[in-house]
Amino acid sequence: MDWIKKHGKWIALLVGLILLSVAISFLPVGQWVKSFTGWVRHLGVAGAFVFVGVYAVAAVLFLPGAIFTIAAGLVYGIAGGTAVALVGATLGASLAFLTGRYLLRKRIESSFKKNKKFAAIDKAIGKQGWKIVGLLRLSPLIPFNASNYFYGITSIGFVPYVLASFCGMLPGTLLYVYLGAIGQAGIGGGKKGHSPLEWTFLGVGLLATIGVTVFVSRLAKKALKEKGAAK
Repeated sequence: MDWIKKHGKWIALLVGLILLSVAISFLPVGQWVKSFTGWVRHLGVAGAFVFVGVYAVAAVLFLPGAIFTIAAGLVYGIAGGTAVALVGATLGASLAFLTGRYLLRKRIESSFKKNKKFAAIDKAIGKQGWKIVGLLRLSPLIPFNASNYFYGITSIGFVPYVLASFCGMLPGTLLYVYLGAIGQAGIGGGKKGHSPLEWTFLGVGLLATIGVTVFVSRLAKKALKEKGAAK
């Protein structure tokens, strides 16, 4: 029982991610994703640029990035999907950052100034800059879409922010893309089906990806506590 209490949230995360992958094939949102991915796939190389643009706009408009990241895995596989989703997420994060810094600065400052968590993060970013942003991307203490705007009112420079975001988002992006790739395997992807050995490799790969993501996230959270950006 003690083990379950200690690791319960990670078990819940694992179960939730697996269910999310299965849902891509069966729930109504899965039908929407299939329609979108099918349309993008038929565009060929141009579809990758369209996907990046749609992902970026979605990030700016506070739409859930996980769905688009999984969709990237459905369309482009693990390697290509990771590249497309990561570029789209980084572009969206950059646009939101610039919007927060130059267009909505006063409004965002008024929204966050009374929040102790954001104040602590802002102070830590002032001292550590890109290191804190990178750690926060690895272990998000604030929602991704909201954080993009928030970083715009901090003292971090644009280029360090983009580089730290790109690197910090890689583990999480890879995880969701892997879910999409497995979802594509379940749908069929134009094949008759996968052998038990192929499914075993896919499953082991997914578990390994989840394990690495959780491990990195915990290390990042610990580092943030030491730097005073988290409790």
